[in-house]
Amino acid sequence: MTSTGPLPRVLLVWDAPNMDMSLGSLLGARPTSAFRPRFDAVGRWLLDLAGPDAVAEACVFTNVVPGSTEVVRPWVEALRNVGFAVFAKPKVTDDSDIDDDMLRHIEMREQEGQLRHVVVASGDGRAFREPLEKLIEQQTDVTVIGFREYANFALNSETISFLDLEDIDGVFREPLPRMTLDTLPDTGAWLPPFRSLRSLLDPRR
Repeated sequence: MTSTGPLPRVLLVWDAPNMDMSLGSLLGARPTSAFRPRFDAVGRWLLDLAGPDAVAEACVFTNVVPGSTEVVRPWVEALRNVGFAVFAKPKVTDDSDIDDDMLRHIEMREQEGQLRHVVVASGDGRAFREPLEKLIEQQTDVTVIGFREYANFALNSETISFLDLEDIDGVFREPLPRMTLDTLPDTGAWLPPFRSLRSLLDPRR
């Protein structure tokens, strides 16, 4: 029997804190179930991207605030049931970010060889732009998925590909309410309030 080398790998790393913050900013509120991304749809998209001759690896990186484990656990277990690996890190200080952990995992897979394509779900150009452009120089394909409103580093890059998360089939149950001052139709549009006017009567904390 002839030995074969490692299969090509397509790697997705998902920056949960950044993606959650971007989605919340886009909606102006905490996302309801209709506006939370469906990771099974993301997984099917990744499998299609990898094709039959490559390994598809999907990873979500997240922080866990002390005292929130009972809230976070069902989400983490749902991700693992879909086939995603989860890297969870306690949020004990403001510096307890997971950017370096994501970059270390990408670097580990690169050093193993056969890293064909890296997909990063994040709008954090400060953390990812330079490392991703170096990967492209080494002939690894790179795609950033996220929200066009918060991914300027990818949209403005001449080498990084960008895909809006809403353009992946089935990721959201309903279209996101994305009307902004940059996308106004000629007839004008209503921009709804982010919170109830009655909130003005609430005592400030």
